[in-house]
Amino acid sequence: MKKRLLFIAIAGLFTAMASAADLYVRENGANGAYSTVSAAITAASNGDRIIIKPKNASAAYVENLTINKSLTFVSETNYQKYKLQGTVVITPLAGRVVTIHNAIAGSITISGATTGGRTTLNVFNSFLSFLDAGQVNATTIISGCTVESETIIAHGKCTGNFLGSLFVTHTDDTSLATDDVEIIANSVNYGITNYQRNYTFKILNNFLPQSSISVWGVKNGSTNEITNNTSDVRSNGGGQYGECITINLTTGNTGTILIYNNVLALNNDYVIYNYNTNATVSAYYNMISGPFALNNVANQGSNTQGNFTINNNSYSVSGANVNAGSPAVEYTDLDLTRNDAGNGGGSNSWSNYWPADGGNRAQINYLNVPRRITTGTTLNVSGSGFSK
Repeated sequence: MKKRLLFIAIAGLFTAMASAADLYVRENGANGAYSTVSAAITAASNGDRIIIKPKNASAAYVENLTINKSLTFVSETNYQKYKLQGTVVITPLAGRVVTIHNAIAGSITISGATTGGRTTLNVFNSFLSFLDAGQVNATTIISGCTVESETIIAHGKCTGNFLGSLFVTHTDDTSLATDDVEIIANSVNYGITNYQRNYTFKILNNFLPQSSISVWGVKNGSTNEITNNTSDVRSNGGGQYGECITINLTTGNTGTILIYNNVLALNNDYVIYNYNTNATVSAYYNMISGPFALNNVANQGSNTQGNFTINNNSYSVSGANVNAGSPAVEYTDLDLTRNDAGNGGGSNSWSNYWPADGGNRAQINYLNVPRRITTGTTLNVSGSGFSK
């Protein structure tokens, strides 16, 4: 009986795999392809892949798209983006997964809340003006993208992007995801802000050349991390008092926030300002450019003032931050030296996600590696990447 059930399961898998199709979109419908992306979406079934050939002279497919199926969109030409002129709207549905590779588009939006499950949006290696996926029961995985203005998500992973600003908005999810919000190795010009109270967050190894990190919500009882980021507010200022990290939780919203191994540059003002005592905030092994002034933050020691240089062109920090982070084994750099403070240090180092195209190989969009390895235990390492 077990063998028969296994055979049926395998046969069902092959049937599902065989049912997926590739639909081609080419300029003027060349070689029997569809001439518009909309026509391909209409003809497609859930699980299909729509392969779009970039038009000559970088011309755009001019159309407004409504994506109401689980589909994957890729370029027909390796490492070349196709251009969409018009809105891209995703209709949410429980279990729907939409994946967009290599697009140049104005905006991508999830149109409303999902009921009875979750909608997932994956956006890889694309250039957008605006992304709004901050909807109820929506998960967003965005990696290797440039988003000129706002990126809004409610849950998911945001790794290796160049962003104007990033907002993790609060949503009253009815079908909760089982993992955290993770913001890793992004360059963000105008700040990272977390309002979400459903999920634990990790803000790791980000580069903020003229902006700060703000936290307005946490999951009650959770322990959250702000680790190995570089924040420079010397030119534009940060929070209300010019701080690099702002925490201001609403009444009844409580949690723990650990702030460590960051490079924080400002002009003689509060480095970390916690506006109330709702959050338990601790800071240690941070590197700062001036006096370490705090408000409602426990100084756990080893926060040091030093001379360092922030290079906005190479997204790097050099100087006193090298080997300046926590000496604990679990924060060791990948080269087995002591953890550097700032976006280049630790296991989530910026270099894990850049450059985007490493010799025509797949780009890493997520890594999960243990920070401490113990003899005699199982080593669990996971990761994911994408090509095209």
